[in-house]
Amino acid sequence: MTRIFSGIKPTGHLTLGNYLGALRQWVEVDQHRADALFSVVDLHALTVEHDPARVRRLSRQAATLLLAAGLDPERCAVFVQSHVDEHTRLSYLLECTAADGELRRMIQYKEKGGQARAAGQSVRLSLLTYPVLMAADILAYGADEVPVGEDQTQHVELTRDLAVRFNQRYGHTFTVPRATHPPVAARVMDLQDPASKMGKSHESGAGVVYLLDDADTVRKKIMRAVTDSGREVEYDREHKPGLANLLEILAVCEGGKPDELAGAYDSYGALKKDTAEAVVELLRPVRERHAELAADPAGVDAVLRLGAERARGLARPRVDAAYRAIGLMPAV
Repeated sequence: MTRIFSGIKPTGHLTLGNYLGALRQWVEVDQHRADALFSVVDLHALTVEHDPARVRRLSRQAATLLLAAGLDPERCAVFVQSHVDEHTRLSYLLECTAADGELRRMIQYKEKGGQARAAGQSVRLSLLTYPVLMAADILAYGADEVPVGEDQTQHVELTRDLAVRFNQRYGHTFTVPRATHPPVAARVMDLQDPASKMGKSHESGAGVVYLLDDADTVRKKIMRAVTDSGREVEYDREHKPGLANLLEILAVCEGGKPDELAGAYDSYGALKKDTAEAVVELLRPVRERHAELAADPAGVDAVLRLGAERARGLARPRVDAAYRAIGLMPAV
């Protein structure tokens, strides 16, 4: 059976982009067709300046939202990355397999490193090496597929390279995974800046719809979305990115194709109104279920504990094999 691994970083409140680009696919498709593992990858949140209490709070919120969105612990493993030691155990072996140059070429390292320097902050070594930890996240489980956004494709390619290199040097140990992408709205854009992805850590939340935003807040944000010059409603990602973003969001919420939906509207206002209502109804059950789960933290902890136990059971034999393959003595 195909095995899938994917994770989400607790670096901010989860957004509509996270839901449409990842969570919905995990819930409606991936957990039913594969042996699936989904993780809150909290170790990745430590690669930049952070508040420890906020990381803990967002990690719990993210885990609760994964369950609220519909991930079923009877069908898949839901767990927190730092609860499974095999991630960090394997990461060091892969650091010994990776090359400095290939990590420094990572686009996200260049971007985030530049942002840190511009803010007068030092660049943490973990920011350079976190793609190797991501590779360990994937390879520890023998994952065949990794559902990711387009911005993470480069990291999956690095994972493939490291798996092949390790296998060639030390004997076949790892499955070589492949990235998979949802067909539509894999990259939902900021409502105020349609050239930028709708991100969890965006400084201004004006263009970001968060999963826990109330209905009125969602409506206000979408009705105030930046549109484009002209009056004709048409799907043109290059010349009308604001409208294209709204049409893609509506298409994923209600079904259909963005270019076909465009023909049903003769004004920007009508499109915004329908998109806002579609998003409100899409997120309503998630918010309601989150409130129920958040009122029972012990129940969420039990799910995460069982998920970590299952993940550990899958990862440990493979990581132990990697330790033997690379030349380390077994524990006595």
